[in-house]
Amino acid sequence: MATTITRAHLAEAVYQEVGLSRNESAELVESVLDAIATSLVEGEAVKISSFGTFAVRQKGGRVGRNPKTGEEVPIEPRRVLVFRPSHVLKDQINAGLSRRAKG
Repeated sequence: MATTITRAHLAEAVYQEVGLSRNESAELVESVLDAIATSLVEGEAVKISSFGTFAVRQKGGRVGRNPKTGEEVPIEPRRVLVFRPSHVLKDQINAGLSRRAKG
C-alpha cells in the first residue's frame, strides 16, 4: 500500500526532531525542496548522501504507436527526471524485505 509523504509530514518531522517552530520547520522544508528543484531545472544532478541521486536526462524525439489504433504518433524530445538509489538505500530496502519474509 502506497504512503504519500507530504510537505506537512516533512515539516512535522523536522519540528519533532530538531525542535524548530512549526513555521520555521515548514520554511526549512520549502527551502530545501526549492533548492533541489532549482538545481534540477538548471540541469545539475542532486545527490543526497545515503539516499540517492536525482538527475535530469534529455530524451530524444521518436515515433511512438497508439496501442489501440496502431497509428504512429510523434513523441517530442523532452527532459525527464530520473532517480538512482544509493547502495545504502537499496540495502535498507532489501533488509526490510527479508525481515518481512521471515516474519
